[in-house]
Amino acid sequence: MTNVPTSPNPQPRVLAKPVLSFSDTGLSVSDGVTHIGAWQVSSLEGWEFSFNMGATWTRGQGDFFDVQGDGPKTIWVRARDDLGNTSDIVVVSCVLDTMPPAAVQAAMVSQDFTRLVKVSGVEDQGRWEYSVDEQRTWLPGSGDRLALLGNALPVLWLRQIDLAGNKSPVERVNLQETNNTTWHEASGNPLQPSLFVFATSPSPWFCHGSVVRGDADYVRFDIPVGQRLQSMRLIHYSSPDPIAFFALQRAPVFDAGIDVSRMLVYGHMGPQDLKRNVLEDVAPGQLTAGSMTLWFQQTGPLATEYAIELVFQTAQ
Repeated sequence: MTNVPTSPNPQPRVLAKPVLSFSDTGLSVSDGVTHIGAWQVSSLEGWEFSFNMGATWTRGQGDFFDVQGDGPKTIWVRARDDLGNTSDIVVVSCVLDTMPPAAVQAAMVSQDFTRLVKVSGVEDQGRWEYSVDEQRTWLPGSGDRLALLGNALPVLWLRQIDLAGNKSPVERVNLQETNNTTWHEASGNPLQPSLFVFATSPSPWFCHGSVVRGDADYVRFDIPVGQRLQSMRLIHYSSPDPIAFFALQRAPVFDAGIDVSRMLVYGHMGPQDLKRNVLEDVAPGQLTAGSMTLWFQQTGPLATEYAIELVFQTAQ
């Protein structure tokens, strides 16, 4: 048998590059902004990382490492085996931001029975949310204001979320102020509905109330010229009775009676309808400028607390 001599200096081999990933929590999944410093590494070999463009390397442990310190980051990662063989370098840049933003400020203005909550202090590229159920669920705000009418929900909660996804402390807004006309029981007369007034078109707005047999709520609102009603959703429902009734008529009063052909949309409404846009099948042309009257009713003897959100958008 002929022995084949081995080379004292074997040729180095290039290893497969590792896969580097992190949770992008910014406005999109590709903007490189995150508030989570844990990075995942998938490698067939050992691996190492560098925060200073390869001047020094740190051997990795397991399948992740932590990036610390807020600000822009450039991270190098490569595979490395025990013989010193390495892979090509994987380079990823990101911005780490772990600092929660400040709480938003809420200033309230009243007009007739309508309360306007003006929201300020939202960071550039941040967004704000509101809750009507003691912070169990959060709904997106838009613009810089929120309009309300009703007498069921005593507290509104506000917060902002910055570009990196950090949540601010929560701002509590008291809606049940003594001797304030905006704590308003909606009209029970279909021919004299309560008027929801706003000088401009805030988005969103919601009406809230408590109804029981014989105590229906009728609320009128006027869609401004150049605007369109985008959605109408039940955002809060509290009652032992899971079924109430709603209808929307395109008119300044609700004189349709029980003639459903004159109603824009109608039906039962309860917990199963939370966050469902009941206008999704209505022709957009029926939702432009003009008067609308909402009817909400409970036919049973058990009180039902509700809140209905409407969102406007610029008409196309």
